Amino acid sequence: MELPATNNNPATIQDVADLAGVSIATVSRVVNGKSPVVPETAQRVMDAIRQLNYVPRAAARILASKRTDTLGLIVPEISGEFFAPMLRGIEAAAGEAGFDLLIHTTAYKKPDMRRHTLGEHNTDGLLVFIGSMEQAELERLGSIGFPVVFLHQTAPEGLDIPVVTVENKKGAMLAVEHLIEAHGCRRILYLSGPEGNEDSSWRERGYRLALEKYNIPFDPALVVPGNFSTRQAAQSMTETLAGGLEFEAIFSGDDLAAVGAMSALREAGLRIPEDVKIVGFDDVPLARHLTPPLTTVHAPTEEVGRTATDLLVRLVRREAVEREILLPTELTIRQSCGCGNG
Repeated sequence: MELPATNNNPATIQDVADLAGVSIATVSRVVNGKSPVVPETAQRVMDAIRQLNYVPRAAARILASKRTDTLGLIVPEISGEFFAPMLRGIEAAAGEAGFDLLIHTTAYKKPDMRRHTLGEHNTDGLLVFIGSMEQAELERLGSIGFPVVFLHQTAPEGLDIPVVTVENKKGAMLAVEHLIEAHGCRRILYLSGPEGNEDSSWRERGYRLALEKYNIPFDPALVVPGNFSTRQAAQSMTETLAGGLEFEAIFSGDDLAAVGAMSALREAGLRIPEDVKIVGFDDVPLARHLTPPLTTVHAPTEEVGRTATDLLVRLVRREAVEREILLPTELTIRQSCGCGNG
């Protein structure tokens, strides 16, 4: 049974229950997220909500009032070299627009504890960092028209959520092309990010395209997990060196992994850049203070936070927004690639 909503006859919770073939109580549990629902059943309810354009009454009242004057940010963590500049941009843009900021971190929480801490009940809109919110909750927020903007993640199929990120592919190509053109490297190892991470996937694509441009065969053995982690990268590099894999240079998927790689290279008695050249990605503040200073792709992380917040504020105010914003990256030459004191 289909009961399409109209402006004069909006869908009710009973309409959703009838279409999904469940009880009103089950619909309520899915909408409020206060108790578990079998995934298949929850999916039927979400499909019915989208089809009927159902908006829960409580959510509708909150969305209409915009009374919180608060934005929410959901991220894995707020410490570390990468997140601090992004948070600085978010805080500045939110404050300038007259909004307070609530932050929820997820790195050390189980997946079922990541949802609903921030949402329509205590914020006017959410900024969501890659992988920090379950898709079911994103779908629920989408079903009630709640403003959401992604940081470094394109929306899953079927969800119309704007994204702000950086030119990962182009930046990776710049890094690898520099190692090839300026230093004659052909055996270039790529320290990849976490499996399924969108930034890492685009950076690997740029790495491969640069190799292809110079007719250098891609060798899968040269893709080694760095996981955007100093510890993981150091371990991976130690194992790789012990295995006897030959390479002349490293393109690290991020600067923190580059730090781990540099540590492992030194432990193995190798010199940077004389024996192995290395280039990172992000240009975190630490990069320029390493020994040698790290050549890296500068990503405008603070500007990502500011731009995403501006986008979210416009969504909250029901203004039209761009669906995808890619901010430019550029290669910052220092000494770790062998370029002297650049």
